Amino acid sequence: MEEKKLVKSRTNKMICGVCGGIGEYFHIDPTVIRLIWVILTIGGFGSGLLAYIVAAVVIPEACQEF
Repeated sequence: MEEKKLVKSRTNKMICGVCGGIGEYFHIDPTVIRLIWVILTIGGFGSGLLAYIVAAVVIPEACQEF
């Protein structure tokens, strides 16, 4: 059984691949994740932007599979 890991997406990325990686991890359309992130950024006075920056730094890049 393969271990499930949260990583940035290499294929489904707009900026850093954070939303794509979260969408792949939870099997949700990344567009939904992006919309939620925008709502958090606008409604939370920029806290969503700060959370995105932290996630972009903390979440590792996906390994290249051979």
